[in-house]
Amino acid sequence: MNHIVTVQDAVTAFADFMEPTAAELDAIEQEIPLILAEVDLLGAQIVTLDRIPNELDKRRIRRAHNRVLAARREIANRTSAVTLPGGAA
Repeated sequence: MNHIVTVQDAVTAFADFMEPTAAELDAIEQEIPLILAEVDLLGAQIVTLDRIPNELDKRRIRRAHNRVLAARREIANRTSAVTLPGGAA
């Protein structure tokens, strides 16, 4: 008979190693504007799920979509400006 405690120990055995590193947290922090823009776009799209979008809804979705594209562009420009040591690209 297997005990639940044994399974729990196996599942949580790697919990200390599963913490994000400082570099991963920095990467997430730099993507926060994109994440928030995508949440706004999703919110604008959810509003129109149960009805036909009116002109205001269409404008809200279009603006949210443009904010997502701008945030993606900022991240792409930021990461393309980073140079690696040793001259590698």
